[in-house]
Amino acid sequence: MEVTAVHATPVGSGQMAGSFRLDLTYADAVTGGMPSTVIAKLATGPAEQREFGAGAFRNEVQFYADLAPTVRVPTPRCHASTISPSGAEFVLLLDDLAPAVQGDQITGCTPEQASAVAVAAAGLHAPRWDDDSLLDTEIGFALPTDDDRVLMESVLEPMADIFRARFDLTASESATVDWLVANAGTWLVAPQRHFTLIHGDLRIDNVMFGPDGAVTVIDWQTIVPGQPLRDIAFLLSTSLTVADRRANEDAILADYHRALVGHGISGYTMQECREDYVSALLQAPLIIVFGCAAAQPTERGDRMFRVMLDRATAAIGDLVPDALG
Repeated sequence: MEVTAVHATPVGSGQMAGSFRLDLTYADAVTGGMPSTVIAKLATGPAEQREFGAGAFRNEVQFYADLAPTVRVPTPRCHASTISPSGAEFVLLLDDLAPAVQGDQITGCTPEQASAVAVAAAGLHAPRWDDDSLLDTEIGFALPTDDDRVLMESVLEPMADIFRARFDLTASESATVDWLVANAGTWLVAPQRHFTLIHGDLRIDNVMFGPDGAVTVIDWQTIVPGQPLRDIAFLLSTSLTVADRRANEDAILADYHRALVGHGISGYTMQECREDYVSALLQAPLIIVFGCAAAQPTERGDRMFRVMLDRATAAIGDLVPDALG
């Protein structure tokens, strides 16, 4: 089917890549079911930023090509993809999910929306639960090693210093960054009772909400094998207001756990789920500090990182005794 014209309109609020709605005009009036619009996602920004993001771009292309068919989380259909040998240039053509709308990280979501995303995440986690084949894929997945710990510790403190210099942090927020730097290396390589494929950046900016409440998870650049509650801890600690998280956290965790059981996971208790959730809270400041360093600075991005850190700090203070002094 020949496309004779394309009109591109920017959409979304991506921090590492750009997305555009492409309105397509076909040579033939009868399109045979071909879409009239698609979303094109591609590398943007200066060359050094695209080179920095090459691994993330490879992850997302690989996810749609090989991993999405193996899980049950709702994702957009991918019509086509390509990536350069360096990984610094890529294009994905994805379903246009309109009239679904992107979540707003700064405003936050409702408890009902957070629960729907957590239940959807169970459809990502359960099919690859403790699946050793994840560690043998061509994407190069592996559980973190001591070399990974050393590398992360070598770059984390300079990134944290940049983060502190960029924002006027409160005493408790500064203590959260200190806690991150002091504990991230040990946390990264600590033995876990379970691992699976995780999104790695599961927050509502990376979710499309349909008019009927249905959710579709997008932005698969940060996939890794890891402790599954890292996704849930990051979601709840950064996407709900502090009051909503405190009032609904246990109920949402129970919804997630029931969804895991519904997908066939057995022998994993609600108490273990809760313990794993608390131990995974370091995911929030880790992604906030690294994400801020990786992304192009924008006014909205700076507001978003501050709001996320404020919410995460409250969650850590509530649930991790003595973490913030």
